[in-house]
Amino acid sequence: MKSTYAAAMLLIAAGCAPATAPAPGPDATPSEATEPTPVATPVPPQDAEDPYLWLEEVEGERALSWVEERNEITEAELAASPAYRPIFERTLEVLDSHDRIAFPSIMGDHLYNFWQDRDNPRGVWRRTGWDGYLAGSPQWDVILDIDALAAEEGVNWSYAGTTCLEPDYRRCLVRLSRGGADAVEVREFDMETRAFVEDGFFLPEEKQSVAWRDENTLMVATDFGPGTMTTSGYARIAKLWQRGTPLSEAETLFEGQEDDMSVGVGAWRTADRTFNVVTHRPAFFDARLHVLENGELTPIDLPLDASPTFVRDRMVVYLRSNWEVGGRSLPAGSLVHIGFDDFLDGSRDFDVLLEPTERQTVSGVRATRDYLLIGMLDNVQGELRRYAYRDEEWSFETVPAPEMGSIGVSATSPFTNRYFFTYSGFTQPTTLYLADEDGSVREVRSLPEMFDAEGLVVEQHEATSADGTAVPYFVVRAEDTPLDGSNPTLLHAYGGFEISRTPGYGAVTGAAWLERGGVYVLANIRGGGEFGPDWHRAALQENRQRAFDDFIAVGDDLVERGITSPQHLGIMGGSNGGLLVGVAMTQRPDLFNAVVVQVPLLDMRRYHVLLAGASWMAEYGDPDDPAQWEFIGRYSPYQQLREDVDYPRPLITTTTRDDRVHPGHARKMAARMEEMGHPVLYFESMEGGHGAGVTNEQRAHLQGITYAYLWEQLAGGAVAANE
Repeated sequence: MKSTYAAAMLLIAAGCAPATAPAPGPDATPSEATEPTPVATPVPPQDAEDPYLWLEEVEGERALSWVEERNEITEAELAASPAYRPIFERTLEVLDSHDRIAFPSIMGDHLYNFWQDRDNPRGVWRRTGWDGYLAGSPQWDVILDIDALAAEEGVNWSYAGTTCLEPDYRRCLVRLSRGGADAVEVREFDMETRAFVEDGFFLPEEKQSVAWRDENTLMVATDFGPGTMTTSGYARIAKLWQRGTPLSEAETLFEGQEDDMSVGVGAWRTADRTFNVVTHRPAFFDARLHVLENGELTPIDLPLDASPTFVRDRMVVYLRSNWEVGGRSLPAGSLVHIGFDDFLDGSRDFDVLLEPTERQTVSGVRATRDYLLIGMLDNVQGELRRYAYRDEEWSFETVPAPEMGSIGVSATSPFTNRYFFTYSGFTQPTTLYLADEDGSVREVRSLPEMFDAEGLVVEQHEATSADGTAVPYFVVRAEDTPLDGSNPTLLHAYGGFEISRTPGYGAVTGAAWLERGGVYVLANIRGGGEFGPDWHRAALQENRQRAFDDFIAVGDDLVERGITSPQHLGIMGGSNGGLLVGVAMTQRPDLFNAVVVQVPLLDMRRYHVLLAGASWMAEYGDPDDPAQWEFIGRYSPYQQLREDVDYPRPLITTTTRDDRVHPGHARKMAARMEEMGHPVLYFESMEGGHGAGVTNEQRAHLQGITYAYLWEQLAGGAVAANE
């Protein structure tokens, strides 16, 4: 969940969030907004009956009929709002804009890009040369047209990525998803003929991983038949598959347990060698790497929660826990290193490369041919360093970039020291830079201003959580915003899986919210990775309430500062963030007037038996264990709904094709609220996987109804309608 959530939600990248309904009026004082709703007794683990289990039948006729009825009601109301049409059109303009940056990936002598616009709603995979791209005049050569493929085959294909065999990149494995789901079909593709290889490698639709061993051999982790998948819905067996033989005859490399999270395969390339790897993940935050050499798997004996990276002959390891090894105590949050061959020979003489301070953390590690690129966060503000290993010592230089924003490496290759990185801030358009072989940096492309940021200021404040912890948050607002509690304000956070939420240019949020007079707030609550592994662990399992307390504390602080009031305060979150805002709504319904709950977890009694839910028990706990259900049940939104509480009217959204977080969570929450007589809006996209649609028009429609809802709830639609 960490990596996929981190990179991948368009909703988060766009800066969306959940909304609610009527709460106390604008005269509510901070003291009136501090009484939490009493927590109901947790539902007993084994004998609770759920009358809405039928809504978990994803494509059941009765369930889809229920969805269709509520979609019609929601669209009839929100699409009729004077806010909807201008926001939809503006969002579609942003998403389809040819002024967007075509972010490249580096493969050999070409730069590759996947692109969607009005003419290519499902997208094209294409490439161009370095010179044209850097000169600003790329001549794009389309490799694969997903719209044409979908039309030809009559399938709603969504592009899910490509893995090509290095170093010539001629043979590739293309992943195709139906409607944006996590499950993919894998087909072999020939880059020279621009066609799928007849009788080539093919894997039917599954949640799976696959990697090249050589031109005629694949490593595969997939569904090999009954009993070969984990309870989390992922592969538990990895095999070696030779070309021309049936998959059933593939050689077993590794076999995990049914209650493991997953077994996966991959190939890591440095300038000197290729590591074919099997990753055994017994739990979400635990992984053991095995390297395939000379036909045998060699386990890499590192702490299960550590993450290795390779550059040349060095193995660099990020530690999430303290490690006693080689007679030394290596601290959590640090990067340590060793020669990889020395390690295989038994040495454990690690040295510390980097140890962050209390308010710093390592946000990412990437490698070029000779350098290690380390992203840092310092009080949630970004920095990029380039490290070199010479004469048995590491040295670094800070890559020049603006301050007060987020910096991330966007493209590297093991065969060059050239790499691309980006800078982005709340009001500064995303800019793509190229760092060249000699370390010089130049701007390649900057996103034009996609919304009017004139007069906007960015502030960083701190709220005090229930246990006294200081919780930082960013506020983006007009400089002349009156601090009288009257401002429509959208509060967003995530708070889970060690994912950091950092400043970034949200074109959709800017166009749909900020330039229309709204205030945007991003909270860095516990459960995330903004201050290293301890910040994440502080809100795990029995301590989950801390993340919710942090979020609520930020809401209270916004009211106390006069930035907003409960009548004008909305919250939004997706996935784990959907759980966050669901909890906030049920625990402090008086504090919010809009709640947007996106692709959420909400029924924490059954989350572990729905789709990939079992893989997240390391984060939340096991609801089948009575002792753990005691703390899970005290916040689970579905179980904590009460008839005698006035909740804000939420907008709950999901997608039918979400095969990661089950749409049943959203469906059942809406159904139970209706049963209790609570007003609720519900919308379910037919496509989109764990996101917001497959095409830009689908995404723009969802954004349109989301922000129309927010403006109606928090400002009566008046600001949004004032074009």
